[in-house]
Amino acid sequence: MVEIPAELVEVQLRYGGAAGREFVEGLPGRVAEFLERWGLRVAGPAMHGMTALVLPVVRADGTEAALKLLVPDEESAGEPVALRAWDGRGCVRLLEWDGPTGTLLLERLDAGRHLSGLVERDARAAVTVVAGLLARLTSVRAPEGLRGLGEVAAGLLAGVPEAAGRLADAGERRLLRDCAAALAEVAAEPGDRLLHWDLHFGNVLAGEREPWLAIDPKPLAGDPGFELLPALVNGFRAGEVGWRFDLLTGVVGLDRERARAWTLGRVVQNCLWEVEDGEVALPEREVAVAEVLLGRAG
Repeated sequence: MVEIPAELVEVQLRYGGAAGREFVEGLPGRVAEFLERWGLRVAGPAMHGMTALVLPVVRADGTEAALKLLVPDEESAGEPVALRAWDGRGCVRLLEWDGPTGTLLLERLDAGRHLSGLVERDARAAVTVVAGLLARLTSVRAPEGLRGLGEVAAGLLAGVPEAAGRLADAGERRLLRDCAAALAEVAAEPGDRLLHWDLHFGNVLAGEREPWLAIDPKPLAGDPGFELLPALVNGFRAGEVGWRFDLLTGVVGLDRERARAWTLGRVVQNCLWEVEDGEVALPEREVAVAEVLLGRAG
């Protein structure tokens, strides 16, 4: 028997609705099914995020792996597609995949060593790692059928007027609209690269075949400039925004103005989420990034 973490159960029952309840109730049977189907044995305690259970396992040939069981949704549906396209180049390797349930068997990485530990000691080294991974990942053209950044951008721009109206501060309303204006300048050319979309430091784990590898993509087809914000706000220090942006755009080889506009678009996305959750003020980190990229920082 595999013990399902109480935190995962709580999150799914509180926020997942009927799909979350169905996921939790079906997990024991689903674990048993895939352990048998893929010839696996559990080799350690379960790990989890908000939407997935991950079990360290060993395959019949002795290879260490990780069994990932998740709630399929629009974001996770593209994960196996992206992992197959990257084929382990800069990211975790996909070993098996079940389409109907979205269950994945992945290369085992070191879950105890992620890049968040490095950023506290040496932010420049950590950002350099992310930049190198982004350069490799976004060098691949997105496979057909993935969510497109153009559609995402259109939705963001459509949501700005209402969100701005809910903000209490006039300066923040103006800032959000200015970020949206920058996004609008590039939205008609969304790009065709394969994007990870969620490459923060916690989604980079140590591996054996490479020092650092990306995990948990939420893939999009689009412009690599939309990838930069997590590495600007994770382990946030306001005085580092400028050099982090310069380092990322330089290593990935991006046009700075387009990258600036797409990063401001990502700021819009994060801000809209906050407003949707009932906030009447913009998040401080995103405001600081926007002010630097808009040339308003003191």
